[in-house]
Amino acid sequence: MSLSLRRNRRRALLFAFLLLSTPILQAVTVHGTVTDTLGEPITNATVALVQNGKVLSNARSSSDGTYEISAPASGQFYILAGGTSFRQLTTRSFYGGKFDAVEQNVVLEPEWVRQSIVVTATGTPQPQAQVSASVSVLTKTDFMNRADMVDPLRQVPGFDVVQTGQRGGVTSVFIRGGNSDANKVLFDGVPMEDIGGRFDLSTVSSTGISNVEAYRGPNSVLWGSDAAAGVMAFSTPRGSTPFPSLLYEGDAGSFGTYRNEVQLGGTVRKVDYYGAFADFQTRNSIPMDEYHNITSVANLGFAPTSATSIRVTARNADIATGLPGAYAFNGIANDGKESDQDIFLSGTIDHNFSDLWHALVRYGMARKREESTQWYPAGNLIDGNYFGNFVTINGANGFSTAGQALMNFGGIYPYTIDLVSNRDNLYAQTDYSITPHLAIVGGFRFENERGAENEWVYDFSETLERTNYDYMLEINGDFRQRLFYSLGGGIQENQLYGTEGTPRIGVAYYAVRPGKGIFHGTKLYFNFAKGVQEPTIDDQFGSLYAFLLANGGQSTVAQYGIRPIGAELSRSYDGGVEQSLFNEQVVLRATYFHNEFGNQIEYVGANLVPTLLPNLTPEQQQSLREFLEQEGAFALTLNSMAFRAQGLESQVEYGIGRNIFIRGGYTYLDAVVQRSFSSDAVGPSYNPMFPTIPIGNDSPLVGARPFRRPPHTGFAGFTYSSKHLTLVATGAFSSRGDDSTYLGGSDVNFGNTLLLPNRNLDHGYAKLDLGTTVPITSWLSYYIQLENYLSQQHIGPIGYPSLPASVRTGLRFTLGRNIR
Repeated sequence: MSLSLRRNRRRALLFAFLLLSTPILQAVTVHGTVTDTLGEPITNATVALVQNGKVLSNARSSSDGTYEISAPASGQFYILAGGTSFRQLTTRSFYGGKFDAVEQNVVLEPEWVRQSIVVTATGTPQPQAQVSASVSVLTKTDFMNRADMVDPLRQVPGFDVVQTGQRGGVTSVFIRGGNSDANKVLFDGVPMEDIGGRFDLSTVSSTGISNVEAYRGPNSVLWGSDAAAGVMAFSTPRGSTPFPSLLYEGDAGSFGTYRNEVQLGGTVRKVDYYGAFADFQTRNSIPMDEYHNITSVANLGFAPTSATSIRVTARNADIATGLPGAYAFNGIANDGKESDQDIFLSGTIDHNFSDLWHALVRYGMARKREESTQWYPAGNLIDGNYFGNFVTINGANGFSTAGQALMNFGGIYPYTIDLVSNRDNLYAQTDYSITPHLAIVGGFRFENERGAENEWVYDFSETLERTNYDYMLEINGDFRQRLFYSLGGGIQENQLYGTEGTPRIGVAYYAVRPGKGIFHGTKLYFNFAKGVQEPTIDDQFGSLYAFLLANGGQSTVAQYGIRPIGAELSRSYDGGVEQSLFNEQVVLRATYFHNEFGNQIEYVGANLVPTLLPNLTPEQQQSLREFLEQEGAFALTLNSMAFRAQGLESQVEYGIGRNIFIRGGYTYLDAVVQRSFSSDAVGPSYNPMFPTIPIGNDSPLVGARPFRRPPHTGFAGFTYSSKHLTLVATGAFSSRGDDSTYLGGSDVNFGNTLLLPNRNLDHGYAKLDLGTTVPITSWLSYYIQLENYLSQQHIGPIGYPSLPASVRTGLRFTLGRNIR
């Protein structure tokens, strides 16, 4: 063979080799480890790489749980994995380019267990089974057909959800006895609450929410100020289909209610997108109580490489609701309106430097404006002020009284209060896996807060600005997939109250690992944490300390040690056991918690403030009281209250086959006030009809329970899901709770005859709801939602009638795969 012929042959062979190898060289490679919820490798699990609904390649995990899949493609993929006695899992979509090596670790759950990957406990994704903290996850099925998130969050142990009135009424969440403003509320990692923690759950539409994490206990280490009692984290869906998926649903129902919602999502190579819009309207059953909520949501993701992702999410809510007031106390509805515009924006850059090292930077923005207007002074005019009709007020404790309550002072109308709460924060976090069993997380947060309160009628305007810094460091690890621990600490530097430290320790130990057997799988856990909360805008502007100093009350300040408004503090211990039964089909959890809340904000009513100025005559005191209430300063504030809240939180979950899931929970709360300015300085109020019973008008007295925290709460839920029917039935239950009518000094003689004893003043209730969805075709479904089937009128606190039994029914149109 000639030299030139041999050279041509070698060239041909080399060219053929390159042609054959090019698809492999240009393939995306996906690798990772398949484990169970405790981190044990799963052998022989099936793993498939899916694109556009088609399986490109599949593999099985090796003896150490590892797998590797290659495919000659690029774009958006997801992993489909499963194993014997494990539920099939679909991961979120991810981008992979040619020549990319992408890590996708997979955690498989037992077939009957309902657990999730959570982030609120440790700051990085962790299976619930490895977390010591109490975290519940609500998925889309849990709030199917719901217009808002009020009732779904009643299905969380330790959560007491209180709505003052009907749809759109201010809704507060008390977690394990903590105050309603002691909770961190997050939208894709960005704070949603007002400055100081105040948050109205009724403003959150179910539109644009994929799941909710409900964390019980302080976690100011990770989330900074306001996470003193718990955390609620809402997440936005992402587009996942290679073509636009469209979902529309529309319904109508009782009390002039209607709702329209449209969602659109999909992917285009390196981009995923999701958008949603909803309009909800109702007139409720009380006059002057119309409510509407228009919500828009967007989520846009871009992956320039398989290691880097950029994501921007936005949520806007325009809300208007009537302000009828305490209708049961007045028999007349106030003609008022509250308008809210809430805008939230999250921008995140996420990067994996390697399989072991990850970091993210997130910018968060919150713009909240609340405008409350009283159009005219509703009521019966008596001596220059306006009173309600003559009514009888009946407490759940058997006490009753009758009379006319003060509704409005004479003055200038319309009267408007404008509140502004703006927040910008920048958060940076990095986490590194030192070993497969030890990881470290560090973070830094800068936050700028700007607030304002304006009352234009009286030419009154106050503004504030706070610049805050948070630093955190946490270590998470395990020992032989049996002992899991988390040790962390945070430092909050707040411009108002200074520097506070917040440690946290969590330990979970499996005395018996989960597995097959009647009584197999015992988890013991313990947590200790401290939390810190900053005061709200109203708290700072309404400081009793500042008011007394400005009005000659220096002697009162010195006598009772009244200080400037500062941080509210919490300390919590909890521990418990989780037990699996019958091959993990049943899971039981029982947790004991003991919380101490100190330096809490307390409210001193405007009718009591003048008594703290002994230099004033009775006539001057009355004049001051009327001035304060006309100015909207119904109460002034100071850090003077302390209370403890301990109790038992229990829950059961039972998976019956693949279609039925049952769960229920019960929480016992023993909360008691240990220190109170109303008791120590102002003294209790008395109704002359009950002269021997001391009453806390604006705040509970020492030895009593904190208001609106009943000792017994519970829930139950039943879910049936199949191709032909989805049925969700839920119930929420509560015993009687302590409260006040807040009508001290508000009868026609400015006396206390409309006060009732605090103990067990609020009624107990049982709220039963039922929702069902029936597919008509592959793209059309019919649904119906029945709420408050028993038509109970005392689900809210005393004075605020609840919405009677109501029904909504509608159609759901789906083009493409469901958005998740």
